[in-house]
Amino acid sequence: MDGQFRFAVLGPVRAWRSSGEIDLGPPQQRLVLAALLLAEGAQVASGELVEAVWGCEAPASAFGVLRTYVHRLRKALEPAGDATASVIRSTGDGYQLLTSPQELDLSSFRELLAQAEQARCAGDIKGVAGFLQEALSLWRGTALAGTRGDYAQAQRQRLDGLRMSAQADRIAAELSLGDHSTAAAELSGLVAEHPLDERFRELLMLALYLSGRQAAALATYREARILLAKELGVDPGPALQTMYQRILRADTTLIASPSTTAPAQAHVPAAPRPVPARSLPVPAQLPPDLPVFVGRDAELTELTESAFGGTVVVSAISGTAGVGKTAFAVHWARRVADRFPDGQLYVNLRGFDPVGLPVSPEHALRTVLESLGADARKLPQDLDSLAARFRTLLTGKRVLLLLDNVHDASQVRPLLPGAPGCLALVTSRSRLPGLVAVNGAHPVDLAVLSVPEAREFLARRLKPGQAEAEPQAVEEIISRCARLPLALAVTAARAATRPTLSLTAIAAELRESADGLDAFHDGDTAADIRAVFSWSYQALAPQAARLFRFLALHPGPDITLPATASLAALSLPHTRHLLTELVQVHLLEEHIPGRYTAHDLLRTYATELTRAFDSPRDAQAARSRILDHYLHSAREALTLTGERALISMAPAAEGVRVETFGADTDKATAWFTAEQAVLLAAVEQASAHHYDVHTWQLAWAVANHLHWRGLWQEHEAVHHIALAAARRLGDLTAQAHTHHGLSVATAARDRSDEARVHAERAIELFTDLDDMQTCAECYRALSQVAERQGDPDTALDAAQRYLALMQTYADRDRDTDDSRGRRATAAALNMVGWSHSQLGQHQQALEHCRQALALCQELECSTGVAETWGNIGYAHHHLGQYGQAVAAYRNAVDSSRQSDFHWKTAEALMCLGDAHLGYRQPDAARAAWAEALGIKERLGAGGAADTEPLRTRMRRLADSSGSATHVPAQRPDPWHKRTP
Repeated sequence: MDGQFRFAVLGPVRAWRSSGEIDLGPPQQRLVLAALLLAEGAQVASGELVEAVWGCEAPASAFGVLRTYVHRLRKALEPAGDATASVIRSTGDGYQLLTSPQELDLSSFRELLAQAEQARCAGDIKGVAGFLQEALSLWRGTALAGTRGDYAQAQRQRLDGLRMSAQADRIAAELSLGDHSTAAAELSGLVAEHPLDERFRELLMLALYLSGRQAAALATYREARILLAKELGVDPGPALQTMYQRILRADTTLIASPSTTAPAQAHVPAAPRPVPARSLPVPAQLPPDLPVFVGRDAELTELTESAFGGTVVVSAISGTAGVGKTAFAVHWARRVADRFPDGQLYVNLRGFDPVGLPVSPEHALRTVLESLGADARKLPQDLDSLAARFRTLLTGKRVLLLLDNVHDASQVRPLLPGAPGCLALVTSRSRLPGLVAVNGAHPVDLAVLSVPEAREFLARRLKPGQAEAEPQAVEEIISRCARLPLALAVTAARAATRPTLSLTAIAAELRESADGLDAFHDGDTAADIRAVFSWSYQALAPQAARLFRFLALHPGPDITLPATASLAALSLPHTRHLLTELVQVHLLEEHIPGRYTAHDLLRTYATELTRAFDSPRDAQAARSRILDHYLHSAREALTLTGERALISMAPAAEGVRVETFGADTDKATAWFTAEQAVLLAAVEQASAHHYDVHTWQLAWAVANHLHWRGLWQEHEAVHHIALAAARRLGDLTAQAHTHHGLSVATAARDRSDEARVHAERAIELFTDLDDMQTCAECYRALSQVAERQGDPDTALDAAQRYLALMQTYADRDRDTDDSRGRRATAAALNMVGWSHSQLGQHQQALEHCRQALALCQELECSTGVAETWGNIGYAHHHLGQYGQAVAAYRNAVDSSRQSDFHWKTAEALMCLGDAHLGYRQPDAARAAWAEALGIKERLGAGGAADTEPLRTRMRRLADSSGSATHVPAQRPDPWHKRTP
């Protein structure tokens, strides 16, 4: 743009050209420009722009209106009369606006922050203050002023956070230079504007103290303490408390030298990297910090120095169960979250879950990739490819990953970032020596609390003055709890919920309890906390105690209200009351609204209680009810989200509360997503306890969800478990369904020989069972596998059988609102047509594909229409009817553009070029191929291997000097192979 423009987002969204300010139009149009500017040169997809402008309420015309806004912005920004010099470029499925740091105020702001960081590293405090002052002078009010909506508000908050950090760092630098009075005046205004921001309070206390106003500094702390308690119910943070104590004792180091006058927390942070605009919010998944975090000062300092003092990209926090690893990691991560503006991710890998299996690296990678905006359906299947995609997505970004409860190095190694800039924080009961040796992780070993820390821990959780009144009891409690934070927390909770019980009495009960949680002993500590757990348990009402025990029977990792009600065979209101009781005594945690979980040690304790107090019959009935809940809830969801015929099931047991979804397909899909981990664990648990009917039916129920998510490894695993259960039952129907599921999964994982064996066995079983509707789906799978094996005769025969069966059910459903049978018939007709073409029987292919086309058009299925036109074009091409092939492929291109699958458009254009060349139209062929190549390059689909066939065609055409040399048509897989 050669410096002819200036853009502003740090205030009202505005633009100037050398001739003056530009009218950017209405607020929504300005928001489009703002989203492009916030991307700072990165491409922004059209869908992201639509979501930025309209959020979840985008009208059907949103993409058309978006194009209108872009057109108007281009006209406004173009130099007079030059329509070719637009600064907004079309790139793939979106737009791009390139600016230099001198043209966008946000880029200039970031550049000045970077210069301030360089000055800080060089010890130039005056330079730090100067660069930050210059950066802050770029702001002209509230960021994105004049724009509305959730996207604008989220970006506004993000930018305002950067501004406030810069303000705090500038003032800290100025305090170091001795400008105390001026800083105190400015900070008074900032504290009034942001009363809950402890950074400004801390700096104000220091500025007042350095100005000789010690009393005012202490009064500022008292005001903060009262306000935080009233508004948030918490005490001031460690930094503010430390400043209070230092001022209270007139700490001389506060005024020792200019370089030490700024508080420890008032450092100048590293300049954040540019964050591309995106429709999804920047992930901020860190769990909440403890309001009363105590101690660990040395470990916190060590972690900070290792994370930001060199090239370390992994820190491994280890310690025994209950020592507070997660609390420590979360506390530190929240302190430094502003240094990772591209997101903070949290994954619980459940490495030591007493009931379920650890989370696989593949599943964890899929979770974090989706959190970063990746499309789950387009993710690769194997672990190495997933890890490579993950590292690529993190390149150039600053992201913090908190990987909690890791079992061993192999579980977490694929989740580690590849270069400095991002940071992985790993917690584990193991010291993970392999991660330290091979991956250069910095180890941080958490021991139990020191005695002074344990005293402070209890004092801050008990009533004011209670610990001071009974010091001997406090010392005994600390000793009996082995200074283990979890044990101390449960003890304090008991004291808080039993106010009439003295600490001396609590210490006596602990002294009399001899047993411990032996399974959780290790070399670091002898923490026996079964007795401590028992106090909370024994205080429960009988039904709440029974519910706590039964929760050990749940497959995990967390549970909802309806599932809990099913487990206990109670009403929803009564169950809600019991859950509240368990949460209040810290035996359960509502970690997500509506979803409950318990610490591993508590689940182990509940398991011991169940074995001790509940009869095998009661435990068996409870486990059967919870499996019924998930099985029948999944069946209800499948009535809205699935395309398959439903299997017959026994009624749910009495007391089971099945989820209901009405006609809300989105709600049903969301249920599957939320319960995915639980459903997979339920299959494993059902098999382990020989609930064989539940095992195979749960695998059947979750298969549709796993299919659409592309989770083929999980799809195959649950069906192998299901097949073993079906064979134990001797149930041929169960075996038929599981063989069908395995044929789909193994085919998707490119193991065609196995897939064919499973498909043929499923067909044999369903035929014997006279279940021909499900058998039809197996013929479909067999046709696909046979084609991949190079067996077109079998592929055609299977496709014809699939078609014959589907036509029967389509005729049956024609008088209903159910179009699934007719959609399947269209797929079958197209499959038969394609199979004929593979045998060189192109006339027969045309007959079937034309029938499929009419049906797809009737059903308004644009994807099916596009694929069918493509198959018709293929047949015409191979019949030498190039003019008709050209017409068919043009229709395929037009229809594929309507379906919004750009890779389909590229494939159709590729075939269109082939047909043009056969029709002796080399220029038209070259144009079609060039457009296809441009789409593929913008999509980045498959790299060079995916574009090489096109490049080869274009080279051959150039070498032949434009002659109409025939190039054989290359058709991609037909549409029926991409439909589950």
